[in-house]
Amino acid sequence: MARARPNRARPTSDAGRRLRPGAGPEHHEAAVGLELLADEDTPVDAFGDTAYSTGDVRQTLHEAGHRLFLKPAPLRPAVPGGFTLDDFAIDTTTAIVTCPAGHTVALSDPGGQHHQRKASFGNVCTGCHLREQCTKARAGRILTIRPHHNIQTAARRQAATDPGRQADYRRWRPPVERAVAWLVHHGNRRLRYRGTIKNDTWLHTRAAAPNLRRLINLGATRIDNTWHLAPATT
Repeated sequence: MARARPNRARPTSDAGRRLRPGAGPEHHEAAVGLELLADEDTPVDAFGDTAYSTGDVRQTLHEAGHRLFLKPAPLRPAVPGGFTLDDFAIDTTTAIVTCPAGHTVALSDPGGQHHQRKASFGNVCTGCHLREQCTKARAGRILTIRPHHNIQTAARRQAATDPGRQADYRRWRPPVERAVAWLVHHGNRRLRYRGTIKNDTWLHTRAAAPNLRRLINLGATRIDNTWHLAPATT
């Protein structure tokens, strides 16, 4: 994840360069992303790929006042080329779901470990002229609605229809990927040593090298014991 403020993309805090285990929910990109922005005292523009685009992350960062440029995860239709969740009219307030053919069913109350809701069309799918585009299940189409459904739906709609957001994402996302490419260049995608302490030190040193090169290219100059960025003259 990266942030932009003001008008300049930059990587997140030093926490983003800490060596972390490769497994476990507490080390998932979404959990790490929230930690990276936890110390921000003013709103920022947050950029990230689909790994950071969970409902929990979106809600937390939105409530903190940040502008989100997180790429929404694509929806997968139950039938190749068929209808996705966004083709259904889902009202989580009135608990009513309407399919593309106009059939309406009730949305269940939240339940289970993940507090999901279900909309089961069952017999109304029998003989439906759109069935082949919707489901292959004998029991008919069943929709699973997750707790942050409305947030994710709005994010997908914005990503598809907001030209300003699309322009900002295309402008700032490539520099983030470029920084990652610099970091792992010359075989540095793999760890060099045994043990967390040595590898953590190596990672910080490795991250400092591209940063120093970038500052030099931006014309880093020391004037009156203060560093300034100025166009390079040589």
